[in-house]
Amino acid sequence: MDPSRAFVTNVKRLIVKVGTAVVTRGDGRLAVGRLGALCEQLKELNSQGYEIVLVTSGAVGLGLQRLRYRKLVNSSLADLQNAQFELDGKACAAVGQSSLMALYDTLFSQLDVTSSQYLVTDTEFRDTSFRKQLSETVKSLLSLKVIPIFNENDAVSTRRAPYEDSSGIFWDNDSLAGLLAMELKADLLVMLSDVEGLYSGPPSDPNSKLIHTYIKEKHQCEITFGDKSRLGRGGMTAKVNAAVCAAYAGIPSVITSGYATDNIIKVLQGKCVGTLFHRDAHLWTLVKELGVREMAVTARECSRRLQAMNSEGRRKILLDIADALEANESLIKIENEADVTAAQDDGYEKSLISRLSLKPGKISGLAKSIRVLADMEDPIGQVLKRTELADGLILEKTSSPLGVLLVVFESRPDALVQIASLAVKSGNGLLLKGGKEAKRSNAILHKVITSAIPENIGEKLIGLVASREDIPNLLKLDDVIDLVIPRGSNKLVTQIKNSTKIPVLGHADGICHVYVDKSAKVDMAKQIVRDAKIDYPAACNAMETLLLHKDLSSNGLLNELVSDLRHEGVTLYGGPRASSLLNIPETCSFHHEYSSMACTIEIVDDVQAAINHIHQHGSSHTDCIITENHEVAETFLHGVDSAAVFHNASTRFCDGARFGLGAEVGISTSRIHARGPVGVEGLLTTRWILRGSGQVVYGDKGVIYTHKDLPLQTPLYI
Repeated sequence: MDPSRAFVTNVKRLIVKVGTAVVTRGDGRLAVGRLGALCEQLKELNSQGYEIVLVTSGAVGLGLQRLRYRKLVNSSLADLQNAQFELDGKACAAVGQSSLMALYDTLFSQLDVTSSQYLVTDTEFRDTSFRKQLSETVKSLLSLKVIPIFNENDAVSTRRAPYEDSSGIFWDNDSLAGLLAMELKADLLVMLSDVEGLYSGPPSDPNSKLIHTYIKEKHQCEITFGDKSRLGRGGMTAKVNAAVCAAYAGIPSVITSGYATDNIIKVLQGKCVGTLFHRDAHLWTLVKELGVREMAVTARECSRRLQAMNSEGRRKILLDIADALEANESLIKIENEADVTAAQDDGYEKSLISRLSLKPGKISGLAKSIRVLADMEDPIGQVLKRTELADGLILEKTSSPLGVLLVVFESRPDALVQIASLAVKSGNGLLLKGGKEAKRSNAILHKVITSAIPENIGEKLIGLVASREDIPNLLKLDDVIDLVIPRGSNKLVTQIKNSTKIPVLGHADGICHVYVDKSAKVDMAKQIVRDAKIDYPAACNAMETLLLHKDLSSNGLLNELVSDLRHEGVTLYGGPRASSLLNIPETCSFHHEYSSMACTIEIVDDVQAAINHIHQHGSSHTDCIITENHEVAETFLHGVDSAAVFHNASTRFCDGARFGLGAEVGISTSRIHARGPVGVEGLLTTRWILRGSGQVVYGDKGVIYTHKDLPLQTPLYI
């Protein structure tokens, strides 16, 4: 649960306001699918014991559509040629209200929920006895699990326009919802709109950013509001005013999208969806947002100084980091052992503890890898392409750092060392958030590494994020963070992808396959399968599914492979064919990453069946074929759409260090930017440098373009 949404644990009574743009489609007709999803959410919450009051717009929009149709049917040809169709809004409300309520009644009846209707005007709320009677009736209905549905009675309202009469009690259904939240002593107000929440400007503007938590002192003067909704009387301005009033009266409010099918439920689960309004928001959000922003901005400033440093300077920083790690190995070991002991006491799985532990020789191995990385060619400022655009006008495409990276990783403290060294080599600023189980290990490694960064660059080049609570605020910083790299569970990666506008690079699962073809050599197959599974079962490149050609059951290789895995202590699960043939438990899912001494086995007809299985159940990470048939091998290598595809080699080779990258920041299964093990090159982008001698475009009249490719070693000025 997002800490800022912890208040939802005490919510019992909530007001849900649904806007016209949610209730109706663009053509004015009812959005039956969205209404159905809304009613299903309310049904589920009603059955869980929540007391729900619904405030709905849409009557005017629905009535407008129906009256336009009636006007069209009854018009003469002459009328149609001069059609104006100016319709009275109050008449529209009167016609649309009955249809709207009939639909709600039908939908709720299908879900075995009873609803009731209230049509109110602001004048009625001036009567104290009316307010008292209203509260008592609603309280009685809620005790019977009835959902009261409120709507402003536009058909008889004396109000001509929102905000026109400042002495009014409420102005539209948004302000009515806010008023009811206070009148009925609700615990939460949820306002459903046609956008994700409140943005800093019009949502269509790419520079606008979703505001996750509204802070009156910060945002009320910064936000540019767009037009009101296409049919309703309100708009985002009305929703914000209602939410602010309710929030400062002690009722938390959330504005979120009504287009999603489960946003109300997500809000009540404490998920960070939409925009939260809370009277204490200024106390616990602004400081955090400014703190992580300052960390990101400082990392960018340090990275620019690092980029300006010459190649030898960056090389020396890496060598100093390697020396510092070895010099502090005993201290690092003490902190890591404390993490491992705590994880064991807390009952963590063995696979996680294996990833957490810095085994003997690990620090020296990391230091060696950093020195190899330091001696590699400097990747920054490399000329990738040089072109003569015109005489004396030379264009260069050069390699350049991305800027600031945010890497969120779990369990493995050695990942911190690899990522930090790659950031230095590639000239990028870095923010790191490791798993809480490696808190002490990460802290000492970060301290040792940053102590080796010279003062003229700044140790804040690499920031260590202390709390998981900071992640949502970091994911908002798409203006100062350039790439997010999550390393961890499917849940972690998916959650981050769904929570940010920043590009995300990584992989959610490591469902790696080994397919043994009928022509495979027995000894080779046994050796590769054994290594792919047991060399490091917790690794993302370990084999999780073994696919076997159907003919292997007749030549004995299938039984030998199964026997070998069992002998090594591997727990076996089977697909439908394998479980029957081998008498092993059937797997609950082919798409499962064990990360332990277990794997799935299935029988397939041929190489094409293996490819199809991988595409259906794999994760596009690493897949391998074992075969002596060259044609079959090429079919597999070119047919499997994964980041890494091997022939007669263990999946465990999919690793940055083994690929000669020096280290890896992670393994990407994305199909853009970098794919597979991501080393220095995956942390670079390109930029263009143009050198001229006074040329101007002048409508392309004064330049004769040659567009001639030049050798990369051509002198800078010719």
